[in-house]
Parts: sequence; structure tokens; C-alpha cells
Amino acid sequence: MSRSDFDLDLRYGQAGEVYVNLLLTAPVETVECKRDKRWIDTGNLYVETQCWSESNQLWYDSGLKVSRASHWSFILEDLVLTVPLQTLIKAVIEYGAPIECDIEPNPSRGYLITINALIMAMKGRE
Repeated sequence: MSRSDFDLDLRYGQAGEVYVNLLLTAPVETVECKRDKRWIDTGNLYVETQCWSESNQLWYDSGLKVSRASHWSFILEDLVLTVPLQTLIKAVIEYGAPIECDIEPNPSRGYLITINALIMAMKGRE
């Protein structure tokens, strides 16, 4: 005879509901939303850290390096993956692959990171 873990599963699910509710309603929380057209083909997300200034002829910090958001959300078709900023920074440092994106008119530098790497970084938070 197997024992049910319904009460444990229910509490775990309810804690998730509380977290999402706080994220969606807290006035001090900010979420930076990103979309990546190629993620479905590559399995990677691009996280920008610098942008090229044509007028000054130099790279300046942007994206992850200057974000003041508490979380970043990656919109992946009908799925939204929301990551606390500090976890994203840690994941990019640990798992990201540096890349220069030379797409006019806004060349940028950043990191490619897999969705699995983000999830692994989230597990490391527990």
C-alpha cells in the first residue's frame, strides 16, 4: 500500500503560488523582459552586456551589466522563464559562452546561455 504525499505536494504548490503572486504584485519588484528569436533553433538565450557606440567609437556597458531590475523574464513562445537578477549573473559567469553579435545597426557583446544552464543555476539557489 503506497502512502500519498498530497499534503506535502499541496504545500509545495501553494508556496509556488505565493511566490508568483508576490512577483506579480510587489511594487518594488521590476522585471526586465527579453525575447530571443533564435532560441528555439539554437537552444540558447542571448544576454547582452555591452553595446557599441558608433558616435563615440567605444563599447559601453548595457543589458545585464546595468540592469536595475530584480528579475529577468525570457519570453519563449507561450512559456515565460523568470530568473532573479543575481541568479542570472551567476549563471552567465558559470555557464555562459561569450559572444560578439555584429548585427547592424546595434552591435553588442554578451553571452549565450542554455535554458538548462539557467535551470541548473536556479537549482543551485535552493
